[in-house]
Amino acid sequence: MVHRRKLLLSVGLVGLLSGAFVLTAALADDRDRDRDRDRDRDRDRDREMSFTRMFPDLPPFAPQTDGVRDQAKKLGEKGGLIDALDLLSDPVLSITNPAVFSPNNPDNPNMTAGMTFLGQFLDHDITFDPNSPLLEKANPRKTTNFRTPRFDLDSVYGGGPERSPELYDRSSGDIKLRVEVIPGAEQFSRNGAVRFDLPRDPGTLTALLGDRRNDENVVISQLHVAMLRFHNAVTDRLRADPANAGDSAEQIFREARRQVRWHYQWIILHEFLPLTIGQERVDDIVQRGTRFYRFDRENPLMPIEFSVGAYRFGHSQIRPSYRLNFGRPDMGHNPFIVFLFDDAQDPNDPDPLDLRGGKRAPRRFVDWQTFFNFGDGNFRPNKLIDAKLSSVVMLLPGSRGPAPALPSDGVTSLASRNLMRHVNFGIPSGQAIARRMGLPAMTPAQLSALAPFDMERSTPLWLYILKEAELMESGLRLGPVGGRIVGEVFIGLLKADDTSYLSARPRWTPVLPSATPGDFRMTDLLTFAGMVPPLN
Repeated sequence: MVHRRKLLLSVGLVGLLSGAFVLTAALADDRDRDRDRDRDRDRDRDREMSFTRMFPDLPPFAPQTDGVRDQAKKLGEKGGLIDALDLLSDPVLSITNPAVFSPNNPDNPNMTAGMTFLGQFLDHDITFDPNSPLLEKANPRKTTNFRTPRFDLDSVYGGGPERSPELYDRSSGDIKLRVEVIPGAEQFSRNGAVRFDLPRDPGTLTALLGDRRNDENVVISQLHVAMLRFHNAVTDRLRADPANAGDSAEQIFREARRQVRWHYQWIILHEFLPLTIGQERVDDIVQRGTRFYRFDRENPLMPIEFSVGAYRFGHSQIRPSYRLNFGRPDMGHNPFIVFLFDDAQDPNDPDPLDLRGGKRAPRRFVDWQTFFNFGDGNFRPNKLIDAKLSSVVMLLPGSRGPAPALPSDGVTSLASRNLMRHVNFGIPSGQAIARRMGLPAMTPAQLSALAPFDMERSTPLWLYILKEAELMESGLRLGPVGGRIVGEVFIGLLKADDTSYLSARPRWTPVLPSATPGDFRMTDLLTFAGMVPPLN
């Protein structure tokens, strides 16, 4: 068996989301405990971790045969039942006139576009299965999860400064994360602001980061940059505090990493989850505990019903096109508005007219005012959670050449890939899980569009959850089955991790500057990280 630590590092490099801090004796004790826990968790990382089942006694939604897999692939094909059939002739009009260009793909007024990518970033922090084949059966217990099932930002920190030195910069005397400037970006940026990118190999532009998927599109790569700069800003703040004058670089690093993790976990519990599953479901799970996700604190495995099924709800929220930034009209540069993916683009173009990753060019940076609500009216919403996917993800780039971090096995529809994995892993139907939860299952009449595929009575969990959100929550958030699975896994992972704030100090509140003292949101993180230069 290949040593898991080496696998974790190699996967990360192939192709490569107020108030003054005063150091008290209690915090110093916590920091020592963190160091001991880090050593223990390093040993955990050396163990191969597999996936598990949340409902091990429920049968697969359908037989695990080539015929069913072919049906699943057909159901998810471009132009089929799940395709929103967006009119992809103009990325600008796709945003400004959705009634004409995306009549089957309405906006979600309750969520901004950035939540889609934050959700993607969270997924990349807790689960990664790069090896299970798409065209044959798979066993969760024999499938390695290359991410630790904790919200610990191992996708950012890798194996730490000693194991992943290529991710770190010690030139200041402190231990910071490497970030690089985008040459020439100030010519495209309001006020001539400097913009930043992931560290990259100078010859190939391969990103050096803990999870190669965080460079599959510009928005997720820029969100990763924000987390790198967030850590560095926290480091600078700690170093500037006279109370820390005698602390070593290693001590400052450990404290900065903990503050970064805890503020990140706060955002998960107090912003992302309430928007995604509803505050009442969050409160119920926090107060009463999990009912269906039974986790072992020593080894909290990742349920396949979550990773392959429920958590892929975010695929329905993707917009066809995005305004990446506002450009710089005074320099003759218009806002950069393009489709997320466009397979017609030349894969060798250093600055293609889509948002695929693996590129560095002056205009490939994000103005976050488009993606989150900073109170200036510039943000865009994401799409409803429903049984339709934007047409841009029904044909992922790759037919004209390899695209960073995107599939190379010939199945280019994201919907088909999701459904085929349901067959491979033998995931139970949404109806069976609803009944196990004591909930009324959706009826065949509600799912009648699936009758030609013989899936209206036993529906793949992912598709069931999308339809449940559409019918029961008007697409604004997840429904009872999807919300319960996502909420229990998220909160269960936080409670299982003895270094998370929810486990170690559940009454803790954020200490970094924010618009609302004692709270901390994505807008606060991006502002503190220096990722939001003024537009005027």
